Amino acid sequence: MQLYNKLSAKERAELIDKAGKNRLTLSFYQYAKIGNPQILRDHLFITWDALDVLGRIYIAHEGINGQLSLPADRFNEFKAHLDTISFLKDIRLNIAVEQDNKSFLKLKVKVRNKIVADGLNDDTFDVTNKGVHVDAEQFNNLIEDEKTVLVDMRNHYESEIGHFKNAVTPDVDTFRESLDIIEDDLKTHKEDKNLVMYCTGGIRCEKASAYFKHKGFKNVYQLEGGIIEYTRQVKEENLENKFLGQNFVFDDRRAERISDDVIANCHQCGNPFDVHTNCANAACHLLFIQCDSCKEAMENCCSTECMEINRLPYEEQKKLRKGQGNSNDIFKKGRSEALKFK
Repeated sequence: MQLYNKLSAKERAELIDKAGKNRLTLSFYQYAKIGNPQILRDHLFITWDALDVLGRIYIAHEGINGQLSLPADRFNEFKAHLDTISFLKDIRLNIAVEQDNKSFLKLKVKVRNKIVADGLNDDTFDVTNKGVHVDAEQFNNLIEDEKTVLVDMRNHYESEIGHFKNAVTPDVDTFRESLDIIEDDLKTHKEDKNLVMYCTGGIRCEKASAYFKHKGFKNVYQLEGGIIEYTRQVKEENLENKFLGQNFVFDDRRAERISDDVIANCHQCGNPFDVHTNCANAACHLLFIQCDSCKEAMENCCSTECMEINRLPYEEQKKLRKGQGNSNDIFKKGRSEALKFK
């Protein structure tokens, strides 16, 4: 019985082309108490592999977080299967704003300690005691209130290319860093301000809203379905779009265009640009913003040092990488002294 992906990304891309079917990219999450995540993990892999689902799904005792794609003509089968699982019945599915048949090229279903890494070790913290969910219209009204503080719960490289007007955008690399920073900045306003939060699809806000309620904040709100659902509602209901720029996504698309505003700059020349790339030097792989001119001049590298390494024969590059390991110290996002306009 196959319980793990066996095809390479290249092989899967060829199969997608050969199939000639349109695929849907979507995401969902649910906080729930799961007794045996491994059993659920294996069940989901077997069922979804048969439906040609591809993506990245994390399961933990606290719930499930899924980002995936599947053939559009098998969506109803997929939804029907979700409905057979009690805590996933009628769950909201966030359909991507922009579709790409190759947004995911492997099916990875993994058991994790948590579906959102928060760095918290507090047995009294109840993640299900969440803040008030608001839709796009309510959100637009709420953020115009002078008593509201709007906070972006995403990381710096996400908010850099797109965020809501007047949002506080913490300069953090991880979700866990933002929790203490936000609490400290707003500790004198736990009762007199509306704390309104948003993220990509809602999963980080859901945990953050419960955390800040646990810390004594009285008026806590979150944008239901995140930026993805907000965009859908704005289009369907002809509401004012208060989001500027692009919505960063964690798949091969990298971002979805929400408005025509370009609020970021190329990290190498400083010209307006908002498309991320990864440094071509495999030992670096830095995620950064690089305009087309710099991409050509720098050969898709973040620095002259990486460019020189990337020109070496493949075997020479492998020797240089030997023993380094793929740690977070290597794969930083947008943090490098080589980038003038980071």
